[in-house]
Amino acid sequence: MSSTSSPTPRPALEAWSTWPVGTRVVVRRRLTEAEALATRDDADGERGKSVTDVIGIVLAVAPGESITLRTDAGGSRESVEVTIPAADVVAAKRIPPRPPRRLPRRPVD
Repeated sequence: MSSTSSPTPRPALEAWSTWPVGTRVVVRRRLTEAEALATRDDADGERGKSVTDVIGIVLAVAPGESITLRTDAGGSRESVEVTIPAADVVAAKRIPPRPPRRLPRRPVD
């Protein structure tokens, strides 16, 4: 038996490489070292996060290279365009469309 390990297959890569533009998705991606350090809490001595999730609408897919999303920001936050390199994708899946906004409740007379 050989001691050389082969890289694990990445089913997430296969899944997102075929998504059509306009699909709502969540992509879990690795953080860069700088991003991970920014999430570190020195008071607790925590190491910081290593991954984060991006929820958004697919704008472009370059199979094997990257996926570009427009973030699906709710509330007062603005959406931004995010390009995630294929090597940073840890997991990805389609999610349902954002539910319609609910009307505020009115007091009953």
